[in-house]
Amino acid sequence: MSTRELVVLGTASQAPTRTRNHNGYVLRWDDEVILFDPGEGSQRQLLYSSVTATDLTRICVTHFHGDHCLGLPGTIQRLSLDRVPHPVAVHFPAGGGDYFTRLRYASSFHETAELAVMPIDTDGQQIAVRNGTLEARRLRHPIETYGYRLVEPDGCRMLPERLSAHGIAGPAVGELLRVGHLDVNGRRVTRAEVSAPRPGQRFAFVMDTGLCDAVYALAEHADLLVIESTFLASETALAAEVGHLTAAQAARVATESGVRRLVLTHFSQRYPDLSRFAAEAREHFTGDLVIAEELMTVGIPPRRVPSAG
Repeated sequence: MSTRELVVLGTASQAPTRTRNHNGYVLRWDDEVILFDPGEGSQRQLLYSSVTATDLTRICVTHFHGDHCLGLPGTIQRLSLDRVPHPVAVHFPAGGGDYFTRLRYASSFHETAELAVMPIDTDGQQIAVRNGTLEARRLRHPIETYGYRLVEPDGCRMLPERLSAHGIAGPAVGELLRVGHLDVNGRRVTRAEVSAPRPGQRFAFVMDTGLCDAVYALAEHADLLVIESTFLASETALAAEVGHLTAAQAARVATESGVRRLVLTHFSQRYPDLSRFAAEAREHFTGDLVIAEELMTVGIPPRRVPSAG
């Protein structure tokens, strides 16, 4: 059975605390294992999680502020140390190419891993991944920053009772799926007659940004939205000045975008009590709310299954 879940490595913004590591998030999406924004200490956090460096298939960096990228040197070197046998794709803002190169070769090591370096240079750029499309959208932050979303194509699910009514079973089901129709006893049975729509799942990752259209575009109908909530509403003016979101803003985005499960993270070190983020978000979002914690695993909600009609 395929696994789709988020593993949280760290939740701190700007500076780690005694209880919060720098940013770091791993998305398991079937055979894809994507590391987002490896901040300082991410390699060590992996050791405490269910994910190994060898599992990684892709790394996505939103921007080159330290709390989102200072874990790259250790993670990249670990790929070579463990002799990861498959290429690992790396995505980051193209304007930060020099930063990436310096981080990649920050110290001497024997490079054996193969990195497929694929910078993001266009708002809306799309990358084909296994079982979906990875899309990058330009966010509003003092330096070039992109958010990411992973979208699975819509499909269909076969309805056993309707298949049985038409006498379709075994390999014939696969042929019907591939071709779209099947001739049975002199009658053409279409795929639509024996199936129901199966909406694809959506994951969105939104880090450092002020409110902008791209935030909503990324979050639209997300089954799981991971979004920064650096500040509380009392610092709304400061958040806008430095290009960040409050818990209330993130929660309103989730409500207006039809998000199913909301994960708040990237908390300022000024807030030791994260229950305040939950209380503030609850004023604007009534859905499934998660306040991220180190080494937490958050599942992607079961896919939406509309009625057969």
